[in-house]
Amino acid sequence: MVLISILGFVLGLVLLVKGSDFLVKAAVSIAEKLGVSEFVLGLTLVAVGTSLPELASSIFAALKAESDIVVGNVVGSNIANIGLIVGIGALIATIITRREMLQRDGYIMLLAALLFYLFIFNGVISRFEALILVLLYVAYAVFLFENKSKFTDEDTQAFREFISYFLKFKYLITIKNGLGPILNHKERNRERSEEKLKELSRSGLLKDFSVLMLSGLAVVVGASFLVNEAVFFAEFFDIPKTVIGISIVAVGTSLPELGVTASAARQGYGNIAIGNVLGSNIANIFLVAGAAALVFPITVVRASIIYNAPFMIFMSVLLLIFIKTDWKITRREGIAFLFLYALFLISSFSITLS
Repeated sequence: MVLISILGFVLGLVLLVKGSDFLVKAAVSIAEKLGVSEFVLGLTLVAVGTSLPELASSIFAALKAESDIVVGNVVGSNIANIGLIVGIGALIATIITRREMLQRDGYIMLLAALLFYLFIFNGVISRFEALILVLLYVAYAVFLFENKSKFTDEDTQAFREFISYFLKFKYLITIKNGLGPILNHKERNRERSEEKLKELSRSGLLKDFSVLMLSGLAVVVGASFLVNEAVFFAEFFDIPKTVIGISIVAVGTSLPELGVTASAARQGYGNIAIGNVLGSNIANIFLVAGAAALVFPITVVRASIIYNAPFMIFMSVLLLIFIKTDWKITRREGIAFLFLYALFLISSFSITLS
């Protein structure tokens, strides 16, 4: 029985990670062939793609009212992204950082961690709080698109401008203004001739749609397997579900980030390596936790409030310090991250089981 569950968990993880990868590639290909604007592409496929495993597994867990899995996955993934993934990346090669990483995305990541802790402090994330988180992610995605070439390494106002941007609901205005061209484009698509549609079909559109549907099915099935088997292991070995969430599920769903960061560090693209981690951590809280809590309000166990979430904030602050120190993350700092991640796993097991 245990062996079958292990195989089911591994199968679910493979389906979830690889299915997410193929789904994003197929969706981007379809969007490009249909002439969908960069605006839509940037706000949907690219933004959500790297956090799709966390998103799918957390929403499925929320549907089953498994709040411990959701919180463990979000917090555990963010800590793993910093401690494990940045740690391994820095071991491979010194990661060169930039001021922009700190002034904009770094501070937004810290804001997300602090806001998450504020929302869980009373033991539950309500649907209203979840809506705020999702709106923050929408604002962040639109803000990045609108200001993609505005900020330089010397700019110190990016974070303040984001806060103002969110509070004044400017992102809603941008989305509204962006719908006109999109709707007009859809209307033009309806008027395509039969010959043009045949041409699109010959160019591989039918294949892309097939891959999209199959990979989407793989993500759903994979998320189902992953959550079901995680719950089984927790009950079989009498381990709190939060522990399963912050360890096995969190590391498993962070595999795409690990691959991207390790590859980027090896090739000397520090901005991609760190940007990937910062963006993923922001998405995990704003989008993943927010979407899951919209489905079903999330209850939070005491261990997450008194230790796991504060440790996530500590690791976030430490990452920002390391980014700013000589504007690079060295192998020594990578070793420190790996040590802290190992310490977190050991200590969180002890605290949760005590």
